[in-house]
Amino acid sequence: MVLKGKVVIAQGGGPTAVINQSLVGAALESRKFPQVERVYGAVHGVRGIINEDFLDLTQETTHNLECVANTPSSALFSTRDKPDEKYCKEIFEVLKAHDVRYFFYIGGNDSASTVNIVNENAKKSSYEFRAIHIPKTIDNDLLVNDHTPGYGSAAKFVSQAFNGVDLDNRALPGVYIGVVMGRDAGFLTAASAIAQKFPDDGPHLIYLPEVPFDKEKFLGDVREIYRKYGRCVVAVSEGIKNEDGVPVAKDLMSKIEYDAHGNIVLSSTGALGEKLASYVKENLGISRVRSDTFGYLQRSFMGCVSEVDQHEAREVGEKAAQFALWHNMDGSITIHRTGDYSVDYRLTSLDKVAKYTKSMPEHFINKEGNHVTEAFKNYLRPLIGQDPFTAHMLRAPKVDKILKNI
Repeated sequence: MVLKGKVVIAQGGGPTAVINQSLVGAALESRKFPQVERVYGAVHGVRGIINEDFLDLTQETTHNLECVANTPSSALFSTRDKPDEKYCKEIFEVLKAHDVRYFFYIGGNDSASTVNIVNENAKKSSYEFRAIHIPKTIDNDLLVNDHTPGYGSAAKFVSQAFNGVDLDNRALPGVYIGVVMGRDAGFLTAASAIAQKFPDDGPHLIYLPEVPFDKEKFLGDVREIYRKYGRCVVAVSEGIKNEDGVPVAKDLMSKIEYDAHGNIVLSSTGALGEKLASYVKENLGISRVRSDTFGYLQRSFMGCVSEVDQHEAREVGEKAAQFALWHNMDGSITIHRTGDYSVDYRLTSLDKVAKYTKSMPEHFINKEGNHVTEAFKNYLRPLIGQDPFTAHMLRAPKVDKILKNI
């Protein structure tokens, strides 16, 4: 049975450097099929659907769509709304009223849940409808996927940022602490290690949500590295937790804010970095201790887009249209590594991707729990694409002292 009707594409959650590749891939591929009457874009995600706030992408030029594809952040804008059953029913009623037969939602695991609930509403109403979740998240925490679009580019940014920070720290030694996004998964923070070239390159220490954070052990780790190199660069995930699973940042905030999903807002405060820096300064007596919170910089930085990430983000959008329109199927597009380096795109049941998050596997984390392994670096290298910059050091011999040796 060939379903004739409209397509709606929406973007949800945090923007990325390549999310528009998925949007354009789904839009252009959908426009090729004769059963598609119109391709709509929902402005501000599912909220835009509720408000019937649509753009007619059928009337957008291919040239401009290609320009948008190469532009970071969400061209249709986004939302942090977390739809419940009632909200999803309203989404379905709007889609039905506009004779929408194909729904593509680009986002993380919460977006997959939304697609699943909307799809169930369609089944209950005996409304012929196809819904596809298109993966997107810089956290790289979607189940089933080897990795997710958006992660490679964000990882490239984190890698280059720490490469630059390490060079700065080498010139003016001290302790530097960089706080990176990652509530429950440490993939992005771990990317800070990929540019290491020399034995004493930073980050010297990496702390991830997967390993319980112990302040005393942290202090001992910093002390040891500082004694060895006379400096120390630290990468810390914003989501590090204590032995009880409570985010360390929660204990440091004077005012705790929660998002629509019930999660503590971690990225809008520099409290974690500042408190850790103060802790080091007070207990180790090191005068030069600095911290930064990367915050939103990681998500849509125009100068650090991975070519691999771009291509794969484009293809998951195209695959969504193909599975729905060619094969008449629902589900979530998932990425599977099949070689060194190649990938395959498959359609996975929505309930296997929705709700839950993927963590860094144990073999990606060193035994001490304060750095990553070569296995992780080998996993990440293909995803960030070609790195245009490699740090070099002077190798000229030192000149013998005269006055100081008298």
